[in-house]
Amino acid sequence: MGNITLGKYIPMDSPIHKMDPRAKILAMLLILISIFFPVGWIGYSIIFALVSFVIILAKLKFSFIWRSMKPMLFMLFFLLIINSLAIKTGKPLFNIGDFVIYSDAIFNTLYIAVRLLLMIMITTCLTATTKPLEMTLGIEDLLKPFAKIGVPAHEIAMLISIALRFIPDLIEETQRIMKAQESRGVDLKEGKIKEKLMAILSLIVPLFVSAFQRAEDLANAMEARGYVPGEKRTRYKVLKMAFRDYLLLGASFITLVGMIVLSKII
Repeated sequence: MGNITLGKYIPMDSPIHKMDPRAKILAMLLILISIFFPVGWIGYSIIFALVSFVIILAKLKFSFIWRSMKPMLFMLFFLLIINSLAIKTGKPLFNIGDFVIYSDAIFNTLYIAVRLLLMIMITTCLTATTKPLEMTLGIEDLLKPFAKIGVPAHEIAMLISIALRFIPDLIEETQRIMKAQESRGVDLKEGKIKEKLMAILSLIVPLFVSAFQRAEDLANAMEARGYVPGEKRTRYKVLKMAFRDYLLLGASFITLVGMIVLSKII
């Protein structure tokens, strides 16, 4: 659980940290769209190089990004098993009993793994270099044009910001409850399936109680400070786009166009 780094802000003095949150969010969306084009290993290598360059500029460690990927390894292993059983195209690589593992099953799993890795790298970089308040302001500004058709821009931005903010807190609370349960003799790793289900239940119930208590405390705190959803609000900090923000958007847009062209060529 402690491996999950999504939602954690890492204070650093880097050019990426100083960028406008709107530019970073839009750049993330453009790159995410680029990932879903079938651009092959060449295209994904280009995207990986660009994202790695941004991570280096942000002064983040790749080990920090890798910790976000580790919880997904079990899902990828399960996906490999499903693909091995379902995909029967390509060259036969090896046999496991009566089952034959084909090359397309391995390559499709690797394809998904690379896409997932790139998406996690981008989203983790965004949350690690953007303060929760700045994230809220950026999402709200980007959603403002949709307010004319009744979309509650501020409320959606607030919900997203709170959700990202409380991911690390809930993980920390889960670890605390797990240690408390283990100290009382609850074994979360060994035992029969029924015993494991009961152990998980003993973890989930207090976690939900704690989450609802945190939500109630937050609601009371916001109400005590005069927060009213839908009311017109002023800002202490006003977002302004600089040259580096337009440069990031331009590079992201060029990457998207390049991936579209590359997908037509391949």
